[in-house]
Formats: sequence, structure tokens, C-alpha cells
Amino acid sequence: MAASTETASAFPSPYAIETPPGCEGWEEMYPYHALFHEARRDADEGRFWFWNSMHFPLPMPAFDMVCVDSPYQALGVWQNRVFAVPPAMGIDYRVVNGYVYITGNPVTDPEKIAERAAFFQKRAGYYYENWDELYAKFKTKMQALIAEITDLHVPDLPEYERDEVAFEDDLNTSFYEVLAAYDRTLRCLDLMWQHHFEFLLLGYGAYMTFSELCKSQLPDIPDQHVAQMIAGIDVLLFKPSAELRKLAKLAIDTGVDGVFAEGRTPAEIDAELAESEAGRAWLEALEGIKDPWFNMATGDGLYHFYRSWYDDPSIAYASVVGHVRALRDGEEVERPTEELARERDRLATEYRALLDEETQGPFDELLALSRTVFPYVEEHKFFCDYWFLTRWWNKVREFGSLLATHGFLEDAEDVFQLGRHEVAQALDELVLTWSTGGAPLGPAHWPPIVARRKELLERLGKWTPPPAIGATPEAIYDPAVIMLWGVTTERVQEWASADEGGGRLTGAAASPGVVEGVARVVIDVEEIARVREGEVLVCPITSPAWAPIFSNVRAVVTDIGGVMSHAAIVCREYGLPAVVGTGRATAQIRTGQMVRVDGSSGVVTVIDT
Repeated sequence: MAASTETASAFPSPYAIETPPGCEGWEEMYPYHALFHEARRDADEGRFWFWNSMHFPLPMPAFDMVCVDSPYQALGVWQNRVFAVPPAMGIDYRVVNGYVYITGNPVTDPEKIAERAAFFQKRAGYYYENWDELYAKFKTKMQALIAEITDLHVPDLPEYERDEVAFEDDLNTSFYEVLAAYDRTLRCLDLMWQHHFEFLLLGYGAYMTFSELCKSQLPDIPDQHVAQMIAGIDVLLFKPSAELRKLAKLAIDTGVDGVFAEGRTPAEIDAELAESEAGRAWLEALEGIKDPWFNMATGDGLYHFYRSWYDDPSIAYASVVGHVRALRDGEEVERPTEELARERDRLATEYRALLDEETQGPFDELLALSRTVFPYVEEHKFFCDYWFLTRWWNKVREFGSLLATHGFLEDAEDVFQLGRHEVAQALDELVLTWSTGGAPLGPAHWPPIVARRKELLERLGKWTPPPAIGATPEAIYDPAVIMLWGVTTERVQEWASADEGGGRLTGAAASPGVVEGVARVVIDVEEIARVREGEVLVCPITSPAWAPIFSNVRAVVTDIGGVMSHAAIVCREYGLPAVVGTGRATAQIRTGQMVRVDGSSGVVTVIDT
């Protein structure tokens, strides 16, 4: 990903970062390979690591680390072993005080790059030529996997097995079924991540190739204009928001809109709606859209507490409240798709006219390919990160309930304070002592560990991680790191020279426009419902699942992200100014401050410091 300089780094050494007071022993929550270790000091200290606050903005609970290992395994195998992306192999990660830092493994040997290019051209070419057919198969595979994890049975441990276990040849005992169900639960997750990354890198690759052609022929073209040329394309992920807008209109048309007031909980709204015939009709309409659209999550799904809208409908209801207010005020709540399409086509036509005739053909082909594959870059999240993962976390909760029923845990949610291998150990002992009638140690062993880890996570959550650690790189090469995370050579240099006390931040110009507004800093997903009309959302990164609240905000500022990050894509689709990849917005801006967001130049200014 990067070549480091030989001069002193502007970023702290990962081996010099101190443990926050009271957090001693935090390392026990994580796999041994996830830590900076003395055996790897020579290599790791000389590499550039950045905080992956896009996917992991909070300290990681022990069990949730499965959503670090498994995706990076899957990403690496597709990027490095299947498609052989020429300049990049995979991503290494380390955990520092509970937070995930990552770095890319580059390919620098020209001969090796050429060797990999041959694999990539052949294999990626096959996917691009058969994209629609292969993508349809992906959706079929994902829906089957979602059905499997939903229907997977987690057995109870009864006092006596059913008669059928004794009298029928093809039934297994409960001890086997519990352990097999847990193993299959983990394997289903691995399979999901395998499906997740099969197309994603190719979606980015098509866009990156188009971007490189544009920049080679049009050196002054802004990244933002390249991105806008593929904007305005309808994707599955925007349909939940569209359904909520319809519900807001229905509320006004049937006279129940007064129920939807800011600050009310979904339960309070439901209770009042249930008192009238029109309200009950509205609730019936809501039930009609839940499958599949309430399979959205409150965040990116990589933490166990990012529940689906079925489990936590606060974002959906906050969206309806915002839409109702906007419609009453005569504001437009629909996505400006026609305007986006006109601007998309205008830019493409004008830039194409600047190219010579020989280049216009490749320009047309790459633009068409980018528009074809772009929907996957967002749509995969609905199937994988939201629909599957929210069901999967709930399946893990069933194992937590089993352990809690037998006294190994005080609460089912405590299962997430144990690593996945520790859960396997607890289940091993549970079925052993259930089988034999012996006295289990688990009820005395696990609860103190859970209590300590909850305390550690609370304390670690108050620590502010630096945006980067290790060596200051000379250049960033990994295309995924540049496009998705927005970690470019220029951005790293800005982080290194940043004035932490200043009132000006710079980032990637992700979506055009200039606005001023009151900042609302959101770190935890539970704070999303507090966002009010006209505020500027400042956060580590947005999730497409937050799209329904975008009718309330005036602009978006993030710590991390590139022009193809989800925050950038969603903001362009909703016509909101956005600056992403500032590195430190959530640390430097406070809720209530007036800020100016220039999404055309990538500058955020704190007006009242």
C-alpha cells in the first residue's frame, strides 16, 4: 500500500502508544495475531497503519472480532489468490487499545505485477463479460444463505432426549446438534464474506480504471466529476427510504401526521396510532413493507449491537417524522434523480468532447461498464451487511440464551464479550456437564470475565485513537484504500501536518455544494435519532442504512472515506454537500458549533470556535 520514508515519522509508533488508565490487560479480548508483538516490531513499526473508523469506529467486543478476521480473509483470497489484483495483495490488521488499524500489502516487483495482470485480465474479464448472469447468481446464493441462517435450529438441552432419538436411526443427540449448529453458524458467516467480496473488488476496479483513463487524458478533472458521471442510478439500497417517504405521505393524507413528532419513541407513536382506524390502517401499511425493507440495519452490521429495523425501528420512524415535517413545509423529499441524471449526462458529454477520437471509444466502454457494475457497490450491503448479518447476530444470541439458561452467562447479550473460540469452549463444557450430570465450572468462570470486559470497553470508548500510526508513507498505491477509505498520499500528508487546534479541516470533495449549519457530532449509532432538521452531520463515517435521516441534515462530514465510500455515494444521490476523509472531524468539532461545509472544494470551516 505504501512506501515509508527514512525520516522520522509524523505519526506515533504503535509500540509507543500507552494503555489508557484502568484498561490494563485489554489485550486478552483479542486473538494473539491481532496485536503488535515484539516479534514483528522490525516489520510493523516501519509500516503505515490507519484507523479503520469507517468499519470499526468503536472498540471491538471480543466476539465481534469474527467480523474482522473473516472479511479480511475473504478480501485477501479474492484480491490476492483469485483475481490477483496487480498492485495489491490483501490487508493486514492490528488492534490498538481495542481499535482496528489496517495496512495494505503492496506488490512492488514489476515482473510480479505483470504476472498478476495476466491473471486479473483473464478472470476479471470473464466477470465483466458475464456480469448480469453472475450477479443474479450472487443474489440467489445470498438469499439461500439468509434462509439457512434464519432457519438454523439451536437445540435446547432437555432433561431427557426425545423418544425418536432412541427409536430412529437418522437423528443425532442434542450434544452433537448444539456443537454442529454453532460450527455451522460460524461457517455461514465465512460463506457470506466469501460472497460479499466476490464482486466488490471488480466494482471498484471498473471505476478505478475509468477514473485512471479520465485523469490520464484530462489531468485537471476533479475526482468529484468522475464520480458524478456514474451517479443518479437507482439501486436496491435506496428503496427502503422510498417506502418510508410513501408512509409519510400516507400519514398526511389520512390525517395521522400529528402523531409523528420529534422526540417520540416508536412505541409511543404505535400506541397512539393503534387508537384510531386511520392509525391502524397506517400500521398495517407499515407491516406490508417490512419484508424485506426492514432488514436494514442501524449501522454497517459489523458490530452485534447494530440491530435490524425489525429489532430497532428508531431510524425508520425518525425518517418518517422528518419526511412528514418536510412535506408539511412544502419541501421536496424525493431523491433528485432527474437532476442527478442530467448532470451525469452533461458531464459525460462535455468531457467526452474533449477527448480525441481514439480515446472516445475506451471512454464510452469504461463509462458503460462502471454504470453497470456500480449498483453492486451499494446493493451488496443490503444482502450481506444488513439482511444476513442482523439475522446472524440474532442466531448467535440464541447460543447466548442457551448459555444463560444454564448459568454460564448472566444475560444472553453477554455472549458477545467472549471470543468465538471461548464460546466454543463454553459450549463444550456445557454439553459435557449436561451429558454427564457433572458440576460445571462455567457459571463461576465466565461471568467475572464478562464483567471485566464490559468495563474495559467502556473505558476504551473514551480514548481517542490517532488517525494513523507507524511510518509516514511516501505514497499510497492500493486502489481500494484510496477509493473506499480515501487514504491518499495527499490526505496522509495533511494528517501529518494537521493543526489539531485549528478551525479548518480538509478532506475529499465528495458531493458538491456549500452550506452552513449547526454541527451534530454522532459517534454511536444510538445518537442518530437525535439528529434534527438543518443540522450538519459529523461522524466517523455514515452507513447507507442512515439514508432515511438525510432529509433532516444539510450536509455531511466524516473522519474517513473516499469518493466511492458509502457516505460519498449516498450524499451525491441525495444532493447533499459532503466532505469525507478529514481524519479528525469528530475529535475537532463539537455538537452545537456552526460550521461551513464546502463539498466542492473539500474544506470544512468551524465558524464559531
